[in-house]
Order: sequence, then structure tokens, then C-alpha cells
Amino acid sequence: MNKQDYLSRFFKADGRTVILPIDHGTAIPVPGLESPAELIEKVKPFVDGYVANFGAALACAKQLEGKGICLRTDVYKPPFGENTDHGSFLTFSIDDALETDAHAVMNMLYPHHPNEAQMFRECAELISESQQTGIPVILESLPFGIGRPDEYTVENIRFAVRAAAELGADVVKTSYPGDRDAFEAIVKECYVPVVVLGGAASKDAGILKMVADAISGGASGVAIGRNVWQHAQPERMAKAIHAIVHENATADAALGILEEG
Repeated sequence: MNKQDYLSRFFKADGRTVILPIDHGTAIPVPGLESPAELIEKVKPFVDGYVANFGAALACAKQLEGKGICLRTDVYKPPFGENTDHGSFLTFSIDDALETDAHAVMNMLYPHHPNEAQMFRECAELISESQQTGIPVILESLPFGIGRPDEYTVENIRFAVRAAAELGADVVKTSYPGDRDAFEAIVKECYVPVVVLGGAASKDAGILKMVADAISGGASGVAIGRNVWQHAQPERMAKAIHAIVHENATADAALGILEEG
């Protein structure tokens, strides 16, 4: 298959996607992900693809059938205590993606991070490998590192997104800067699809408004994890997000879907 064939496992006919990352287990505590196989089945009707670590991709292969599988190729570590903040480090390869029947890989890129030189090289290496197989590379590009909302300014996100595209990413995943018009300008300056992440748990109305604003601002979809699988009703939240992304529902209409029953 070529890259477009692989990407079509995530991006539907409307050019949009709902991706559920379940790759948090190597980075942060994961209440809500005790049974990834059960979660996958529960939200499957409303999710186009999943981001998974190597172990979960193997363990949940049956449940993942029919959906886009994106292998996480790095471990992204936020600072902890006095430990050195390495940011992200490459742990798997395109060959490993083929072993898990993945349709894409995802790796972090932290522009301006103290360890950015290594991360840029590792991302470039992964992209170079991908040219031989057609497996697309999604770069999750965030200024300075994970969980740094004060650093996620319009200027910093603009640079992070463009840097990822310039490296050769097929898709860029990034944070929504909170300003729809500014985000639209960022997307227009990026010549590959941009999807937005959800970040830390937020109130229902807030996350749905963010999704609606991002989609209306040109995002090609979302890759939202904790705000789905830590929700009291993950399947309803996934359904509400799906309605915004694929049915152009408003945030208010999606909130109504979430609150049904």
C-alpha cells in the first residue's frame, strides 16, 4: 500500500478523523485505561483509529481489527522529581510497525526543548525509514514538551507545526492555541493535515467547544485520549466528538448527544 492507502484507514471520505490515543501507559498514570481491549470495543463505532504502544497493539490486535492502528514509536516522559527531562526518545521503528500491522507511526517532537537536537534527528530518521515502506509518520509536535500549556502560545505552536511539516511529517498533531482565527492561520501555513489533541481532562462543554472551533478552523480531526477514556461515559463522549468531526454538529448539539439518556 502507498501512504494514501494507509492514511485512508484514519481519514474518512470527508477528509477527517477521530483518533483515540491509548498510549499513555509509558508516560503518566492511566486511570481509565485498566482494560484497553474493553475500551476499544466500547467506543469502536465512533472512532476511526487508535494510537497504541507496541505491547497494547499486540495484546489488543483482535479488538483493533478494522480500524486504523498508529504505533507509538517513542516514550515521551514529562519531568518527574529530580529525574533528567529527556523529553522523548525513540524506542521502535517502522519495521516494528509492520510487525503490529500498523497503518501509521507517531512520534513526539518538542521544538525548543533542551534535548531537541536528538528528537529532531530521531524524527528525521523515522521519516527517512518511512519512505521505503509507505507507512505514514504522524509527528506530535508541542513546544518545549508535554504538559506545558503556558508555552503553547500561538507563536510557539505555529513554529512547532511548521517544523514538523518541514521535517516531512505526513500529519501533524498539536495543541489548540485557544484562538480560532489564529489556529486557522496555522493550518493554512501547514501543507499537511493537522489534528488537535485534547490534553488534560476538561469540562464536557469546554472540550466539545474546542473540538468544534478546531474543526471550523481547518483541523482535519482530533486525537483525544483522556477526555474520552477518563469520562464517566466514554462511548457517549466519543459519539459526541464524532458528531462534530464527521457530521458538522455544533458544540451545543454534541453536548446534547453526550447528555442523552
